Amino acid sequence: MALKNDCFALPAGVTWTPVTRALADLRDRLEPVTAVETVPLANAQGRILATDIAAPVSVPPADNSAVDGYALAHASLTREGEQRLALIQGRAAAGAPFSSAIPPDHALRILTGATMPDGTDTIVMDEDVDIDDGAIRFGSGLRAGANRRRAGEDVAAGDIILASGQRLGPAQLAHAAAVGLTEAQTYRPLRVAILSTGDELIEPGEARAAGQIYDANRSMLLALARSQGVIATDGGRIPDRPDQISHALRNAAATADAVIVSGGASGGDEDHVSRELSKMGAMALWRVAMKPGRPLALGQIDGVPVFGLPGNPVAAFVCFLIFARPALLRLAGADWPEPISYPLVARFHAKKKPGRTEYLRGRADGIGGVEKFRSDGSGLISGLTWSTGLIALDHDRDAVEPGEIVDFLPYANMGLLV
Repeated sequence: MALKNDCFALPAGVTWTPVTRALADLRDRLEPVTAVETVPLANAQGRILATDIAAPVSVPPADNSAVDGYALAHASLTREGEQRLALIQGRAAAGAPFSSAIPPDHALRILTGATMPDGTDTIVMDEDVDIDDGAIRFGSGLRAGANRRRAGEDVAAGDIILASGQRLGPAQLAHAAAVGLTEAQTYRPLRVAILSTGDELIEPGEARAAGQIYDANRSMLLALARSQGVIATDGGRIPDRPDQISHALRNAAATADAVIVSGGASGGDEDHVSRELSKMGAMALWRVAMKPGRPLALGQIDGVPVFGLPGNPVAAFVCFLIFARPALLRLAGADWPEPISYPLVARFHAKKKPGRTEYLRGRADGIGGVEKFRSDGSGLISGLTWSTGLIALDHDRDAVEPGEIVDFLPYANMGLLV
């Protein structure tokens, strides 16, 4: 499945777009692009459901005991005084139900998880019971239905237990297995090609000449993409040569469902990514009112979406989390993930220009507050390793003073290890 060629096109006259509007536009224009396939649950970890899953059976399938104790009919009990019931020989255990009905004024030994015998509706716990000459004794006050799990208490047959668009993790796989399922219809994992551009870049380990820097973006973006459950492949480092960039983009689009390229996404002399995408017929330069970041080149090659991110590592990191991450998950078949933020107390002062959203690297202090990194420079990768999340300063805010409330987006809520 391919996206429409004009899905990233902006209306005439659009200049700087607020982050919230840009995200809403992106969400509305994207849809899953990968095929649906049936996979065994054993191989479904990390997959995204393509259809709702309904429970074929109830869980639990029958009334059962929540404790070790004695099963009885509550109607056999007196309102006050000591209770005494004759004890039937035998027991009910999980997987080994008692086959006969329990008559009134009698009780049966029952273990946790065992099916409630016919004629019983209540369980008295072991620790509340004394055994005396073939009978059990216990005090009054036991409520009807005590310590009994009802059939279908967790799931009723026919209930939707997992919805399309959910990513299957351990809990979801357990839920599917608990109702007896062995397989699920899921989207094929999204394939994403990662490229970086720039004459100044060299590979880590190579001898560095004057003016050259090591390429950190590719390693970072490959790891970021893989953290979202997609299959990320290394498309290489491309010099600032239009023909080579065009060739690399076409090759990447031929084997991937989406392409992410860092560098060359703006409108400068050496920003060839946006220029080459325009020549291919489907490119829009989204000027997003944010810092770091701002220019995002969004285009397509034969229906394959291409995300052009800034070349500065911090800007590429932030733009991936805010824009590329939800876009990739939606392309992969998942529900659009709304950002999860927490209000924390600022332990810092910061100036901000109204009219744009700013993302600062922050570290929560564990007692309700958050610090910001010492510098806002987009090239300082050390701020990424120091931080545990992003501090989001909204569009209209002009400053932050210590003690004010700010929104904090933890990396852990976006699938990253911290």
